Amino acid sequence: MSCCDPAQATWDGKTLHRRSVLQGAAALAGALAAAAGGPARAAGRPLKLAFCSQLLCIIPYEVARAGGHFEKHGLDVELVYTRGGNAAMQALVGGAVDYSATSLDVALQAYAHGAAIRRFATTGQLPLFALATSPQRASDITDIKALQGHVVGVSALGNADHALALYLLKKAGADATKVRFATMGTNLLEALRQGQIDAGLVQEPALTLVKEAGGHVLVNAMDSGDAQRFLGGAYEFMGVAVRAGEIDARREEMRALASALQDALVATQDVSPADLVKALPRETVIGGDTAELRDILARYRASLYPLRVAMDRAAEDRVAESLKVAGLLKPDFDAGGLYDTSIVGG
Repeated sequence: MSCCDPAQATWDGKTLHRRSVLQGAAALAGALAAAAGGPARAAGRPLKLAFCSQLLCIIPYEVARAGGHFEKHGLDVELVYTRGGNAAMQALVGGAVDYSATSLDVALQAYAHGAAIRRFATTGQLPLFALATSPQRASDITDIKALQGHVVGVSALGNADHALALYLLKKAGADATKVRFATMGTNLLEALRQGQIDAGLVQEPALTLVKEAGGHVLVNAMDSGDAQRFLGGAYEFMGVAVRAGEIDARREEMRALASALQDALVATQDVSPADLVKALPRETVIGGDTAELRDILARYRASLYPLRVAMDRAAEDRVAESLKVAGLLKPDFDAGGLYDTSIVGG
């Protein structure tokens, strides 16, 4: 399961019913019915790249589109928003799209279950989560070990936030069996603010709102300093996968796609946060606080997004270890075959 699986996404507490997400879902449903496992692209049609619709995940892809980086490298790319990383991965495996961009936990679990995929580029180097207490527990839960005996909210058991929480508990030497997990779906923020749960895994802007209410941040995994301290370094997040059987035929195309995304990653650091927001489709930000989004991008872009698309095996191994700790991967699982470093190295 992915962090990005809810059917609806929220920004500033408002639900965004994204037209592009709905259209993408309908298109995928039809394509999956007809694909029979073959490549989705016919001659002259754009490449279809599916990904989940979490705002901080999509920034490099929309920058690549809006900044003309795909075109610069001779590509016509259609970005297909799906209802979560699992849906994007299913679209790839089923032949409905040419590529999928998902969090690494989604790709690892798909590969572990026999999906013939290869991951060849990364666009995110840290998870989009922070572990924070409720305002009511800020004074007595001051470190990760102090979570023992308390209730921690996650989106769902087996999701990326749950796996990360278990990994953080293990790294801190805490007994995870003494922590109770409450599955909250997308409604974790209010439960945390009101003290209905003692702590929780939150994303932005929920993190900012919890802090303003008096909550205590135990770990902000979106911050490179905290990631180094609590995780041991980078923890690969978003990246691009392709069907393994098509690599030879798509090799030059994959190199062009990787180069376009690398250019977009550099641009993500260079352009103003206001321009990053302007790169997003209107449907993804309508009704939200764009000033707050600009502030969040200014605060986190240097830590969240790498300057290169080359994969980092140590960062990948940390994610795999978290899934093993969570029981989502077998202890002896070897993820080496998932990664193809022939396109951009690693």
